[in-house]
Amino acid sequence: MKTDHKKQIAIGKVGLFSSALMLSAPLAAQYSPTPKFEGKIGKTLDDTQEWYPAAHPQAPAGAPNVVWILIDDIGYGATTTFGGLIETPTFDRLADNGLRYTNWHTCAFSAPTRAALLTGRNQHSVHFGFFANQSYGAPGYDGYLPFEKATIAEILRENGYSTYAIGKYHLTSPSDITPAGPFNRWPTGRGFDHYFGFTPSAASTDQWNPVIYRDTQLEPKDPQGRHVTELLADEAIRYISDQKKADPDKPFFLYFASGAAHAPVQVAPEWIDKYKGKFDKGWDIYREETLARQKKLGVVPDNVQLAPQNPNVRPWKDLSADEKKVYTRHMETYAGFVSHTDHEIGRIISHLEQIGQLDNTLVVLMIGDNGAPPGSVNGTFLPAKQGETNKQLFARELENLDLIGSAETKPKYPGGWAAATNTPFRYTKGNPCWEGGTHDPLILFYPKKIKDKGGVRTQYSYVSDILPTTVELTGVKIPEIINGYRQEPVEGVSLAYSVDNPKAPERHTVQYHEMTGSYAIYQDGWKAAFPNGVANRAPDSNSVYLFHTKEDFNEVNDLAGKYPEKVKELAKVFEAEAWKYNVYPLKHQWKNENPLIRKYRKPANLQRSRIVQ
Repeated sequence: MKTDHKKQIAIGKVGLFSSALMLSAPLAAQYSPTPKFEGKIGKTLDDTQEWYPAAHPQAPAGAPNVVWILIDDIGYGATTTFGGLIETPTFDRLADNGLRYTNWHTCAFSAPTRAALLTGRNQHSVHFGFFANQSYGAPGYDGYLPFEKATIAEILRENGYSTYAIGKYHLTSPSDITPAGPFNRWPTGRGFDHYFGFTPSAASTDQWNPVIYRDTQLEPKDPQGRHVTELLADEAIRYISDQKKADPDKPFFLYFASGAAHAPVQVAPEWIDKYKGKFDKGWDIYREETLARQKKLGVVPDNVQLAPQNPNVRPWKDLSADEKKVYTRHMETYAGFVSHTDHEIGRIISHLEQIGQLDNTLVVLMIGDNGAPPGSVNGTFLPAKQGETNKQLFARELENLDLIGSAETKPKYPGGWAAATNTPFRYTKGNPCWEGGTHDPLILFYPKKIKDKGGVRTQYSYVSDILPTTVELTGVKIPEIINGYRQEPVEGVSLAYSVDNPKAPERHTVQYHEMTGSYAIYQDGWKAAFPNGVANRAPDSNSVYLFHTKEDFNEVNDLAGKYPEKVKELAKVFEAEAWKYNVYPLKHQWKNENPLIRKYRKPANLQRSRIVQ
């Protein structure tokens, strides 16, 4: 069957289902052709044998609720849950009563991660090698999720779940964001019963003056002017309450994707002030102390050494007193922003506990859709005035430091804090070649099934693994046909095998990474990186790198010169994966923007969109 959008690229014939997850459709599903009548028709009611088809799909007996939580733009070493200084008691609680996965990976940018997450497939395989608003006409990059590759919401709804998406979606083409639609690739067109969140094509929103949609309609401004994360948490709690009152036995799926900690970094002063003085030692000491805590927690191996500092990060000791004052306030603001998000998520977790649902809820907490955002050399929070120099802007920010985090400011922290919060890895968001762009914390919490409370799992995993893990742990089935579209195989690997066995051999043994023409390939503990001349913030973007990550967790020792044959071997592996999953043609950053989308934006808006991704 052809897809229903003129831009959709044909994705080929459907082969045999190789995955054990591809099972028969439930008796009654959202795709409901008229069933064969099983009764008997007579001339009168007395002569007629009535028969009714099943009205709704039923979830498996005892199926858990499912809550996916995705935090935006944050590094591996930011939160206390993984050794950082930002206090996240809710995250800590889920980890201490669940499992920490220390070898989980995402894409280097937001939209590709979300596409892979929601579909259980590689990002290029579902046409999101980059962003929908920077797409072009090739199967890996056109920015339209294929209906032949269902989302987790479509799968769970077929299995009798209520489904709800809250917060950031970022997977709808900007050309579809009009009152005329089409709406089939909005969240409510991809399996979610309801949506409450940002413009579904947007990477971010203002935290104090958010643009919010309810389903496909623009939501009125909040008359109380509350922070957007509070609004999102309120809506999640309301949804859960209403759903459980209406049908207590029906499980729900909640996808809660916060805007935090994506810029603009905005939060109330009381959250910023709680960190006053906490970062005065600076980013160099932060890295050292965080690594020590990470080793104590067991989230990095004991042999990990501190990686070299990122380029363009000045030593903290060389900064002036005024620079230190401004830069620490930036980090206090970022930390307050993250802690506030943890607090609002805590309200949702507490509500589940209060209504007796927490023990039968699978919570998947993903602390990052990519690595820490790179920030800028000096950081900024006020818009520059016409003709104002960087020195003048800094002086004005120093005088108005109390404004940071307010609606009048759009803070982005200095790059030194990106390096610090990405401890123990190098480089940042946007870079697919280094773990600092793609290595994030993962937590599984499911009291009913997880016995190893506070356990650590080190098996390699990828964002596409979350969907099959959820499918296996909930006991649901993936129908062969969803909404009339025959389904293609899931590409991720379930992590359920590791829940009861911390030493189980890893099953996700090969994984490519690619972004804007740079790429890397992982196979059985080895990783080769090919910056290809365009990687963000790499020391030598024309070199090739090789790391044995099972012995060198944070990529300190380059072995490319020692094992050139291994590099060639892995290059061939990438080549095969790239052709298999639509990675080619390699797309260099910001080029070849889709002309169908460009016409909806003025040049100034286009330039801004490049900054906020």
